[in-house]
Amino acid sequence: MQSKTFFYSVFMGLMLAGNCVAAEFQKIVHADGKIEFRQVDTAKASAKAPSKTFYKYRNAQGVLSFSDRQPVNRSYELVRFDCYACKIGSQVNWETTPLFRGRYEDAIAFYAQQYSVSPALVKAVIHAESAFNPQAKSRAGAQGLMQLMPATAQELGVKSPFNPEDNIEGGVRYLAQLLQSFNHDVRLATAAYNAGPGAVRRHKGVPAYAETQAYVERVAILARRYAHES
Repeated sequence: MQSKTFFYSVFMGLMLAGNCVAAEFQKIVHADGKIEFRQVDTAKASAKAPSKTFYKYRNAQGVLSFSDRQPVNRSYELVRFDCYACKIGSQVNWETTPLFRGRYEDAIAFYAQQYSVSPALVKAVIHAESAFNPQAKSRAGAQGLMQLMPATAQELGVKSPFNPEDNIEGGVRYLAQLLQSFNHDVRLATAAYNAGPGAVRRHKGVPAYAETQAYVERVAILARRYAHES
């Protein structure tokens, strides 16, 4: 999928462990001069660790960079690490928690059909990302039902991310891109929605990040339940 959104997601995948909680990164300079930011496995980290804000920017040489320190005299964007279903220590029983029935049904059905994505999966992602709150905004600025970062929303052509229909259209379109990219493997596409497609490719499967694995499992449970709702 040769799109700006896809390439943006690949860049994000090089450094995102999951868009949920605090993360640590190791800067790696390869022999050819390429720089990679790789996440240190945080599976053993405390679930109560405070979330961090990371900054995505280009340095003086134009190289895409990430840092936990705000760049000086340089434009940047914030990267989030939180979502409703990402908390490792969540006490929610995902098999019994009430589903959000009858919300945005027309928009979900329309865009799910337009982009050939299961409506149940769309509902599951919305539930996992924002608990169906159209005004949801993460600490780092991710917006709306499907928690789109401003730059991502712009690349998807989403002009009003807090508008439920606009947000659903952009989020479903991005989810469809991921499904196509990963041969319609829902687990991998879901992992990529959370951790970035680069991380999924690097790990040759669902990344070994506790946050991402929890997210994928919970979305699968919700998708199954939404598929069987009466």
